[in-house]
Amino acid sequence: MTSAAPDKQTLRKNALAARAMMAHAAGELAARRLAANGLELIASLQGDVISGYVPVRHEISVTPLMEALALLGRALALPVIDKADAPLIFRRYLPGETLVPGAFGIPVPPQDAPVTSPAILIIPLAAFDAAGNRLGYGGGYYDRTLAALRARPGGPVTAIGAAYSGQQLDAIPARATDQPLDWIITDRGVIRAAA
Repeated sequence: MTSAAPDKQTLRKNALAARAMMAHAAGELAARRLAANGLELIASLQGDVISGYVPVRHEISVTPLMEALALLGRALALPVIDKADAPLIFRRYLPGETLVPGAFGIPVPPQDAPVTSPAILIIPLAAFDAAGNRLGYGGGYYDRTLAALRARPGGPVTAIGAAYSGQQLDAIPARATDQPLDWIITDRGVIRAAA
């Protein structure tokens, strides 16, 4: 008798618990290693504006990576939930600038920060697989956003997941509306999605 594969909700719960343990064990060293790996990858990609994120809930920190990109003169942005069930918007950001509480208590640039459209998105996740499937928080914000950005004219959009290496799973079930990652950067290296 075979057991059924766990559903996404169960996978998410287990992945978030595992990520919390990884965050406590790896700390700032993992963030610095991810920054070194991510900097090399992003330097090889096309795109004027790069979106990152402010880490919350044990997400691996991309702050050192964002700071290094800013020092290289790259334009940065942070995602903002503007409306429920809609794609994210992105506001310009420089590391060290004052942020304000946004949806779900996530720090975001203030309302007067210019809205921009990134070509490279660095995306937090609960888990990923080698095919580029990403397990997020279940709200669908990044899937809607990537679908909208990938449908626009004007050049490619690159989705990069940021994770601890231990967040990789053998397989994550994907729906037709799920948008795959192109790359994953971790504290141990860079993975090109196999999809």
